[in-house]
Amino acid sequence: MIGSVRSWNPPGRRTKKSVIRALATAAVLAAAVAPAIPASSAPLPGTISLDGSNFEIEKNADIIVDHGGDDWASIPQGTGDNQEHRKDDLLSGPSDNSFAEGTKENDTAAPKIGTGSIPNNKSDLKTFGVYTEKTAADRNFLNLFWTRVQDPTGSTNMDFEFNQSSTLSSNGVTPVRTAGDLLIGYDLPQSSVNNPDPTLDLSLRRWTGSQWGPPQILSQQGDATGGINTTAITAADADGLGALSVRTFGEAQLDLDEILGSGSTCTTFGSAYLKSRASQSFSAVLKDFIAPQSVQVSNCGSVTITKEDDDGAPLAGAEFTLFQDGQATTFTCTTNAQGICGPINNVPAGDYVVRETDTPDGYEPAPDEAITVEAGETVTVGPLVDTRQTGAIKVTKVRKIAGSGNDSSQPHEGVTFQVLGTTKSGVTAIDAMGDATVCFDGLPVGTSYTVHEVVPAGYRGEADKIVPVTRAASCTDQSFQGSTVTFRNTPLTNLTLTATPQDPGATASEFTCTNGGTLTPTSTTTTSATFNGLVPGTYTCTVVIDP
Repeated sequence: MIGSVRSWNPPGRRTKKSVIRALATAAVLAAAVAPAIPASSAPLPGTISLDGSNFEIEKNADIIVDHGGDDWASIPQGTGDNQEHRKDDLLSGPSDNSFAEGTKENDTAAPKIGTGSIPNNKSDLKTFGVYTEKTAADRNFLNLFWTRVQDPTGSTNMDFEFNQSSTLSSNGVTPVRTAGDLLIGYDLPQSSVNNPDPTLDLSLRRWTGSQWGPPQILSQQGDATGGINTTAITAADADGLGALSVRTFGEAQLDLDEILGSGSTCTTFGSAYLKSRASQSFSAVLKDFIAPQSVQVSNCGSVTITKEDDDGAPLAGAEFTLFQDGQATTFTCTTNAQGICGPINNVPAGDYVVRETDTPDGYEPAPDEAITVEAGETVTVGPLVDTRQTGAIKVTKVRKIAGSGNDSSQPHEGVTFQVLGTTKSGVTAIDAMGDATVCFDGLPVGTSYTVHEVVPAGYRGEADKIVPVTRAASCTDQSFQGSTVTFRNTPLTNLTLTATPQDPGATASEFTCTNGGTLTPTSTTTTSATFNGLVPGTYTCTVVIDP
């Protein structure tokens, strides 16, 4: 089917949609025909379209909408979903390429190519188109058309070839064939040339690795239908293809669900092209061809996962694995700097669980997400959100107290601390270990935080400290595993020296104090000097009375 995208957005999460459009067709390369899938609706009235299709296929093939469905003229041309993929041949004449030297389908994997050898009245091709219809009921139909220069005498014989490889063969034009490549045959026998109710044979063959295998006659199985124009088509009704005379336009429709199904092994086709044969015999000489156009045809889908953190920023380094029936598959990917994982290609159609199997440090994994992958679709999951793990910072507050000598590790309760940039604030208290602590948790891991002390009166505190939170932790953990920091406060003393004259005003004094350097008094008079904010230590003071 032409590739489509489904965005899988978990409930409660933000929505991000991307669009990935590619030509894709559900295909499996098993030799056996897949089990029948019941039709989802009745045939389109007035057509010979397959049950469940809304695309108009008529025995007297035309291009315009005239039965209330879709037809070639109503489908936009392009390379995206619900678009017709159209390719023109080179102009007829000496430069037009074709098969040469009597090449036949099973002669070689690299047909011989020549130029200018197809006369205008013998299977000279003009255009071919491919449109894959995916219905609202999830039915899949492949629609094909061809046009040629004019109606030849005899049978009409065309082959559409779909190849897995995009590597060119030795002829430099057609791709290398790979086992499982598909060949869809369109054959109108000579007996039906002038029959208003022509009998058309539509067949399917698979490349075995050395030749095309036996045909499955899809039209006899009810898995394909088609027609040819038995009346002329005017240029006005030809959707840009130009006026088409009788039997120069043919179309076919295949039920992909019925004939191709799905499987556990994925195969992707990279190109498709059209060719003509000299007669209905499969061993007949090949004539003209229209060079391959790039396609992406697969019986599988793909999955793309987007990842972000709880602040909405892309998150790299998250590994995801698809699980099926509780078992890990081999389908895995890791998010890049843009938070994108995938696409994981060639995922067989089915139900899966997307599980985060490796989470970046400091984050909690996102919950599992259930998805359904369908052939030809890219399922975009997410954004899945990894919440950052939270850690904790425990602050221990100590001080020196009288009688403790040089010991400055005595607990100091009742001191307020703040984690700047947050609303967190707390006061130290004596804990079970006899320490004066305060703890702050709920701090996202991977960030450094500034811890600030509201220094109490009578003490000299320390400057703010930067504390990194590197691991998950909580203040309530039985064994604290978070970040720790200690603040030490120094008690301060005010010193006042006084020299009081017995006869007021009779004497004046000078005061100096040193502690490894001369101190500057906070205030002085003729009778006193005050030195504030002195830390514990030895001070030497000199008083000179009435110098």
